Amino acid sequence: MTGTRLLLTVALLCSCTQLLADANSWWSLAMNPVQRPEMYIIGAQPVCSQLPGLSPGQRKLCQLYQEHMVYIGEGAKNAIKECQYQFRQRRWNCSTVDNTSVFGRVMKIGSRETAFTYAVSAAGVVNAISRACREGELSTCGCSRTARPKDLPRDWLWGGCGDNVEYGYRFAKEFVDAREREKNYAKGSEEQARTLMNLQNNEAGRRAVYKLADVACKCHGVSGSCSLKTCWLQLADFRKVGDLLKEKYDSAAAMRISRKGKLELVNNRFNSPTQEDLVYIDPSPDYCLRNETTGSLGTQGRLCNKTSEGMDGCELMCCGRGYDQFKSIQVERCHCKFHWCCFVKCKKCTEIVDQYVCK
Repeated sequence: MTGTRLLLTVALLCSCTQLLADANSWWSLAMNPVQRPEMYIIGAQPVCSQLPGLSPGQRKLCQLYQEHMVYIGEGAKNAIKECQYQFRQRRWNCSTVDNTSVFGRVMKIGSRETAFTYAVSAAGVVNAISRACREGELSTCGCSRTARPKDLPRDWLWGGCGDNVEYGYRFAKEFVDAREREKNYAKGSEEQARTLMNLQNNEAGRRAVYKLADVACKCHGVSGSCSLKTCWLQLADFRKVGDLLKEKYDSAAAMRISRKGKLELVNNRFNSPTQEDLVYIDPSPDYCLRNETTGSLGTQGRLCNKTSEGMDGCELMCCGRGYDQFKSIQVERCHCKFHWCCFVKCKKCTEIVDQYVCK
């Protein structure tokens, strides 16, 4: 009897450890800022062994590219902020819950929301690494070496220091995908389906950054005559990347795993997704009620818009449970006047406004 209990205890401990390992993610670099390598004392524990959430492959890459880790953390942080902006008026608002899994158990479900999160996170790494290259922060890359666009006017110079999107794309692919590629699941299994889903969405996120990068130019000449222009490749504002991926989220394709170990459409009437599209394998929870199993935080206590008929409206946001009204005081700048020379002086105005929260 004692032996049976011991075996059961060991089994439970192993399963809990596995769940914890699966829950950890490199996203946690956003929650625990990475110190620059030179900040670590010689002889102290190496930086890579102190970073939570890295898979074995990612830890090896960390050892080879330690100076990159600061920017991977920045990329993850920007991705989380963008996710929270894009879903600020939705039942699921991309909330972070702790410092290891970042988004909690909700990422265990292969839903549309998970698809977006993987895509925007991969995009964040491309964005941050590409910028770091241009700014001379990384020893392994510099300004972009993109070929001169064929449609650029002949008298315009090509050679300003551009964002190195090519390097950012390649490094993000190697680092972000490492976790998925080191897994070896049975062909046609649910685990393999989730791995393929993650890889597809990682790629879609990277391609969004690559696709939106465009030519930027600066004028030269006497008195701003713009007789000469210097041009370079420049990343788009990350908000545009978030907007594009949000569109891809809205049109994401429902997939399933085939016996051959390939993702295929659930409904063949739709076009097959390209490498720029998001895919998912599980239906989304309704996110209405708090659910420890799925990781849903629920919408109780969330602010809602009484007059809106959209997802931020009280009827949809509160899932029909109703809402409470309360008054709050808002302080804003008002009656602003320009004074010569040269500043603006404003007064502070207070206003009592009605607000609504879900029951």
